[in-house]
Parts: sequence; C-alpha cells; structure tokens
Amino acid sequence: MIDRAKLTQHILVAMVAGLLLGSIIHAANLTPDNPLLVYGINGVIDIGGQAFVASLKLLVVPLVFFSLACGASNLSDGSSIGRIGLKTIALYMLTTAIAISLALSVANIINPGVGLSLVTETTFVAKESPPLKEVIIGLIPTNPVKAMAEGNMLQVIVFAILLGIAVAKCGPAGARVRASLTDWNEVIMRLILILMLVAPFGVFCLMLTLFSNMGFTAIADLIKYFMTVAGVLALHFLLTYSMLVRFVADLNPLRFYKNFMPVMAYAFSTSSSNATLPVTLETVERRLGVKNEVASFTVPLGATINMDGTAIMQGVATVFIAQAYNIDIGLTEYLMVVLTATLASIGTAGVPGVGLITLALVLQQVGLPVEGIALIIGVDRLLDMMRTAVNVSGDAAVATIVAKSENKFSLEVFERA
Repeated sequence: MIDRAKLTQHILVAMVAGLLLGSIIHAANLTPDNPLLVYGINGVIDIGGQAFVASLKLLVVPLVFFSLACGASNLSDGSSIGRIGLKTIALYMLTTAIAISLALSVANIINPGVGLSLVTETTFVAKESPPLKEVIIGLIPTNPVKAMAEGNMLQVIVFAILLGIAVAKCGPAGARVRASLTDWNEVIMRLILILMLVAPFGVFCLMLTLFSNMGFTAIADLIKYFMTVAGVLALHFLLTYSMLVRFVADLNPLRFYKNFMPVMAYAFSTSSSNATLPVTLETVERRLGVKNEVASFTVPLGATINMDGTAIMQGVATVFIAQAYNIDIGLTEYLMVVLTATLASIGTAGVPGVGLITLALVLQQVGLPVEGIALIIGVDRLLDMMRTAVNVSGDAAVATIVAKSENKFSLEVFERA
C-alpha cells in the first residue's frame, strides 16, 4: 500500500531539489560541450525524465477507454449521460470565461507592456485552426483503433461512451462485458499506482533538465508580463476554484487542495494535462470521492477542452502585445477576446499547440499583430508548467461539483483521504 502523504512530500522535495540544483548548474555558465551537460543533464538525466513522461502517456488511452466505457455502462439511463455532459461543458466554459475576464482586468491594472520597446528577431507563424465543421465531423471515429493509436482523445471519448451505452442495453451479455471492463479498469489503476512509486525520480529529472538549460534568465526581460500571468493564475486557482468548491459543491476547499496536491506537482513538472491524466483520474476517484461514472467522463474531457490556464495567458498576452505595440483596444474588443477564447477552447480541442493557435485567433479577431507572439515565446515554457497545474485543478473542481450535483460523490472518501 502506498503512503500517499509521504509520496506527496517526496514529489514536492524532488521538484524543489531539481529546480534549485538546475538553477545552480545554469548559473555556473558551463560550455555546451561540457561532459556534465552532454552526458549527465542532457544524457542520463534527460532520459530519466522523458521515460517518466512516456510511461505516463502510455496509460492515457487505455485508461480513458476502459474507465469511460465502464462509467457509461453503469449509467443505464441515457438522459444521465446527457445531463452530466451539459453540466460539464457549461462549467468548463464558465470557468474559462471567468479566467480570461480576470486576466484582462488584472493586466489592465498592472499594464505589463507599457513603456516597452521590445524588438525580436524571431518570428511566429500561426497555424490555421480547423473549421468548426471539421471539428464536429472529426468527433466521430471512422476507425476506433486508429484513433487510439494516434491518441485522438475526443474520438476515443466518443467511442467509449457509445460502447458503454451499448453494454448497458445488452442485458446478460452486457453484464458480462461490464464485469470485464471493470476488471480492466482496476488493472490500469494498479499500473498507475506502480508508476507513482518512481514519480519523485521522474519529477526530479524533468526539473533538473529544464532549469539546467534555461534557468531563470529568460524571465528577466519580461518579468512584469511573467509575474502578471503567474499572479492571475494564482488568483484564479485560489479564488475561483475555492469559491466554486465551497459555495456550489458545499465542500472544504482546503481539504480539496490537500487531497489533490500530488497531481499539481505532476502537472507542473510534465507541462501536459494529457500526460497527467492517469494520475488526475485516479486521484479524483480515490481521494476526492468522485464516482467513476462521473470522473471517467468529466476528467478526460477536461484534459482536452478545459483551458483556464491557457485563457489567462491569452488575456494577459493580448493586453501586453497591444501595449507593447502601442495599440489601443476598447471594451468591444475585450468582450470579443472573452468570447473568442472561450469558444476556441472547445473549437480547437485536441489540436497540437492549441494555446498559441487560440492566441493567434484572439489577436487576429481584435486586429493585433500575430507576430507579437514571438515576444513572449521565451518565457512560455515556464508559464506552461504553471497553467497546466491550474488546468488540471479546474478539471478536478468541475468533476467534484458535477458529481455532488448528481449524487455520485462519496463524502467519506473525500474526508478520509
């Protein structure tokens, strides 16, 4: 049995140790051909970190498929799935709208781009986002096996839900399949627990590699922008989610954060909601008390479409770029930013590099130069770590609220964890 309290401590210690040691190595200004960097940091240590991330991603597709198919098969009433789906999407869109509104408000108070005359030699070419028609058609997998092999999460989610509904309608045959799905789900959960044993080592390797190569020097020129985004992320994390958990779900926010802490450390070190998904789902079910029928739907969907942290970056970046280029934007443009970013979080779901794609969409919508994205790319890696931690926390908060409203929640598990 894993001692979760000790595991959480070990992960946090490993994260801080990797950050500090990496910063010290970076400050030493070693030459690129130094053996410590070539064979140590970018060799053995990087292998350890990348292997850890790969092992997390290994479990994503089987976990989502078995967990969601199992959950859908237990919801024999088809209207339950529709109701849970509507609540989930509505809450994700609401938190995203709050996030970007908060970002625009704070950024206009702090004015991170005023007085800057930043010149960049790098350029940014925005990828085109797919038309909404293609996104909707693309939800239906023509080949479920191909969707799983390519990691197309929206298609995997749709197929798993359809299979689960069919299992629920098949009487004795469906009962046998449901029992098998439940067994497979337990096996995958056990794999996650085994993987968590090496998590401190993996987190240490990731943080050491990143900060040895980057340090904090990239932040220096953009410190005001960096601190504004980081501050709004913290505000949204501590204020918005706390209020939702307290006043909508009627639960103790401190207990919620305490139970969810290990997942935040995973998300911060991997910078990937999908890579963190196995740990998020396991924690939401076994530490927050959300029943599988709800968690298996809300959490994978959130990892795909919930972009609160990204929305905050987009809001601050819009103000920053407008101020850096000395362009005035009015209330109408700000409302357009909120609307575009909120809808784009669903419309571009599953597209690689979605954060920069939606930012390009937002900038084009209000007439700002897309080339301005090149100004902020230097610090985006560090901010990505923070906003991923916020994104997965939003997934957990929404899952908890929906579960509580559907009576698919165990207060005993929530209080005991």
